[in-house]
Amino acid sequence: MMVELRCCPLILWMALVAVLGSVLGLGEDLDRPLFGPPGSPIRLHETDPGLKKAVLFAEERYNHGSNAMHLRKISRIISATKQLVKGIRYTLTVEVSNTLCKKSTMVRTCDFYPESEKLKTEVCLFEVWDIPWQDTKTLLKQKCQAKAEVEETNKVEDPSASQPMEESVELLGHFKEFMVKYNKDYSSQEEADRRLRIFQENLKTAEKLQSLDQGSAEYGVTKFSDLTEEEFRSTYLNPLLSQWSLHRPMKPAAPAQGPAPDSWDWRDHGAVSSVKNQGMCGSCWAFSVTGNIEGQWFIKNGTLLSLSEQELVDCDGLDQACRGGLPSNAYEAIEKLGGLETESDYSYTGHKQRCDFATRKVAAYINSSVELSKDEKEIAAWLAENGPVSVALNAFAMQFYRKGVSHPLKIFCNPWMIDHAVLMVGYGERKGIPFWAIKNSWGEDYGEQGYYYLYRGSNACGINKMCSSAVVN
Repeated sequence: MMVELRCCPLILWMALVAVLGSVLGLGEDLDRPLFGPPGSPIRLHETDPGLKKAVLFAEERYNHGSNAMHLRKISRIISATKQLVKGIRYTLTVEVSNTLCKKSTMVRTCDFYPESEKLKTEVCLFEVWDIPWQDTKTLLKQKCQAKAEVEETNKVEDPSASQPMEESVELLGHFKEFMVKYNKDYSSQEEADRRLRIFQENLKTAEKLQSLDQGSAEYGVTKFSDLTEEEFRSTYLNPLLSQWSLHRPMKPAAPAQGPAPDSWDWRDHGAVSSVKNQGMCGSCWAFSVTGNIEGQWFIKNGTLLSLSEQELVDCDGLDQACRGGLPSNAYEAIEKLGGLETESDYSYTGHKQRCDFATRKVAAYINSSVELSKDEKEIAAWLAENGPVSVALNAFAMQFYRKGVSHPLKIFCNPWMIDHAVLMVGYGERKGIPFWAIKNSWGEDYGEQGYYYLYRGSNACGINKMCSSAVVN
């Protein structure tokens, strides 16, 4: 159920409100299974051992990304489910409240504030992906809102809740234009009807993104407008990026020798190849790294090559091909392989196949790799002096981005939940709004000719968390 919100702007929350509308009732039996085919969500009781571990992990990730002085803990589980999807995905709707313990203290137990006004309780939606046989957990989603605002929101009635979706002429017209523009063809009328319903909900999501954006971005219909959030994330994004325990330490980059110029764009200097398309494969990490090496090779040797991402998808044994990877691993794999072939010699297929790397076809190599500072001014100075930078970010706002400088609210674009790797090629200002110019890997029909522009200066969407580069001597 989509609730029309009329309170303060922060309450215009997309996915969380839809979930909370059904789970805030206290009379539900949490032991009752949700009926459906195999793989459907199953309701959990608070005593479930796996749920307890998921709760502790969600708490730890929440506190890690919070600026609060005191530790915050889950004070109440409103609803919890698990679903078998290449592991176990836990979906938790909980209340999170202040404790008396400061983050700097090392204590086993922390009591909650006795005064209700100091609890500052939030209602949070967490999704935790647990792969027991790999002993890994990943926080896929975190959305929180003040409890008082949620309660106020749930008082608002949705007049259309009991009515079927009205397939208006205008909506059908938009959907038809979308299908023609992006060459969409569905297998049955039932599938087309389902995609239409998703398309309609995504229009509402894009409208809310538009109303809350702090920059100059335009959101609306894109080629991803018939995909659910889960489909988009599992097909095009990379949850391994936010799994910080997997990251290997990298050598720090030497700081830039001078301050950053007011603006810089490596496209103007010939160091950036054309926009590529990763297809329905979570290989963004490979495109980010090859783009960086293309720039480094050009700056050192004067030749711009289009290098092979497929070589990494097939031959990088440290990463997981279309299921995600880390730039730090990719650099190491390239060093071990001996270099990269060109795109023309080892062309992209968008799925993992047998490694067909040939040393005699190496067109570019690297000597090492470095990690940049997390200060945006220092990142800008390094980029202008040394070349395009491999970066990662939270792609929350990217599904419906069309143009302009995107600046989502931090609460929607958690900087610790990065899930997409891209290439930072420059920076500047548009009508007084500072931006990063980001080369994406979703084709030229995405965003502004394949580029995404993100607000610069507030560490938006975690853009400063994972900046790195190969080194070519």
